[in-house]
Amino acid sequence: MEQVYTKLSSLFNRMTRLFLSAKTKALGEKVILRIAILSYLGHLAIIYLSTHAENPSQHNLLNNPISAIYTPFSFILIYEVYLLIFYLPKSTSVYIAKQYEIITLIVIRRIFKDIGNIKLSSNWFQNPNDLQFTFDTITSLILFLLIYFFYKNIKQHKKQDDLDIRDQKTQSYFIQLKQAIAFILVPILFILASTSLYRWIMEAVVNHSADITSLKNVNNVFFDDFFNILIIVDVLLLLTSFFYSDKFHTIIRNSGFVISTILIKISFSVDGIMNNALIIGSVLFGLGILHIYNLFESPRSHFESK
Repeated sequence: MEQVYTKLSSLFNRMTRLFLSAKTKALGEKVILRIAILSYLGHLAIIYLSTHAENPSQHNLLNNPISAIYTPFSFILIYEVYLLIFYLPKSTSVYIAKQYEIITLIVIRRIFKDIGNIKLSSNWFQNPNDLQFTFDTITSLILFLLIYFFYKNIKQHKKQDDLDIRDQKTQSYFIQLKQAIAFILVPILFILASTSLYRWIMEAVVNHSADITSLKNVNNVFFDDFFNILIIVDVLLLLTSFFYSDKFHTIIRNSGFVISTILIKISFSVDGIMNNALIIGSVLFGLGILHIYNLFESPRSHFESK
């Protein structure tokens, strides 16, 4: 039995190194960049064919060359999701920061999608498309700044990022758990991305429902489902963390990160300024939680000495 366990453990370690190694990450980056460039050129070609067809499409993704940037951004976002999984076993804070980067890139990608709907007129603030463009550009700037402060707070406290566990053996068990979760998430990522793309193509192209629902919700394709999975993972890590740490501020930090992820997930279900408010609120809440956690972990804090 012990030999079987040893072989399984060895196989798991090899597979983990295969999917979550620095070499795989670098290779994935090169592949995604090539795919992004090719997809951009392909989207431009489709736009050219669409605009010169007898019945050109009225959707802004198919009639404005600027909107072609939307497609390579989608592949870059998939790579960002892989980076999120890559950093999961290494650092909880960086793992959460990657979630914030993903939602920021989604907002920026949405700007490229909706830029074809802009109406340059004196009634800028009365046009809903122009208003959404304004909200998204301001939101992206705010998120960029908040992420900067989030990483700055991570650097301020780099002792024991995850649970502040003093026992190295106990910490090793928790890291192995996160490695197992990350290993499971990798195939789920590719399966979910493939099925989401296939489902959207079938609805938008084969069933000709592009102008009704599928293209309206194109920003939520894949990510709505993926953040459902992230919430499950975050709650699982939170519950498991109780076995390894009973520090109040550590538990509050991990609970706050779960709440932040839930707020991001909720943002996919609303439109307009409420969507932007939820996204900014989720990142701001996570930043506040991390900053207060660092105050508890400060060497001058009497809570640390206790």
